[in-house]
Amino acid sequence: MTPFDNKKYKQKQKQEILERIQHFDKLYMEIGGKLFDDNHASRVLPGFDPNVKMQILKELSDELEIVFCINAKDIIAEKVRNDNGLTYAEELFRLIHLMNEEKLSVAGVNITFYKPHKLVKAFEKECKHQKIKFCRSYVIEDYPNDIEKILSKKGFGKNGYIKTTKKLILVCAPGANSGKLHTCLSQLYNDKVHGISSGYAKYETFPVWNLPLEHLVNVAYEMSTVDIGDVNEIDTFHEKAYGIKSVNYNRDIEAFPILSNILNAVCGEDVYKSPTEMGINNVGFAIKDDLAVQKASLDEIKRRYEKHKTKYYNRPEVLERNEEVMNKANKLYKKLTKTNKK
Repeated sequence: MTPFDNKKYKQKQKQEILERIQHFDKLYMEIGGKLFDDNHASRVLPGFDPNVKMQILKELSDELEIVFCINAKDIIAEKVRNDNGLTYAEELFRLIHLMNEEKLSVAGVNITFYKPHKLVKAFEKECKHQKIKFCRSYVIEDYPNDIEKILSKKGFGKNGYIKTTKKLILVCAPGANSGKLHTCLSQLYNDKVHGISSGYAKYETFPVWNLPLEHLVNVAYEMSTVDIGDVNEIDTFHEKAYGIKSVNYNRDIEAFPILSNILNAVCGEDVYKSPTEMGINNVGFAIKDDLAVQKASLDEIKRRYEKHKTKYYNRPEVLERNEEVMNKANKLYKKLTKTNKK
């Protein structure tokens, strides 16, 4: 018996996505982490299929279209992924090719925070060559504070618009900070202009909202993001609205009031009461052997700890955070094993 029930997870995740779709004409679902080869998840959750996201999406293919986005700044900087050595532009084309192989429909690419540059022009030329539709979206002055301007022809109305035909629109990117949320909100606004009622959700894996804040699965997420400083926190919005403690990460919690204002203004109603509520994440319901999962998470934390010491040798703030998370993990596991011996 594996510690994680992949079949149960897959069923529950798919069912919740289908339930969310029913509330809107279209649902834009932002997806975090890797679409393929999610090896972090399979290491901390033994039994988790690293390609389960694609399995779920293929089962939803009749309802599904995919929109990719890429930040113009990353094209210009020729930003490279650490895991495969590809630039973000190369990774995007690789992902589109994989989607085509899986018979999943790609509606187009949004070039976010657009600025003219020869490399951006070359990227657009390659899109045309591969017959991939694309559009541009722009930096909006006073974003995200001036909602009146954001929701106007000078804001989201200035952006390009990718026409879609299915009920579920998956918004993906070749890496972090590519503009997935901006793409979702811009599409929602322009859908409304076209008389379409659309909604928004996030396909989440980590942190796991219904595990304790100091569960080693969630600590492993913190260790995986020491370079960008993500910190798990209690979602106070969710606790206030529903009386339930849930775990989210600092950036989502900090951004929620602004995101909620924009989302409610676009949709014309109070859609979500917390960042946790936005997410679709059923990982916590599929753990069968908690102790084994926490031991696997500790092993992953140790592995990353050693890797970070070499990789970030010239970034003292990252090394300090690396030590902090490792020390916390050791204390938690020691406490866990002591409790289980009683």
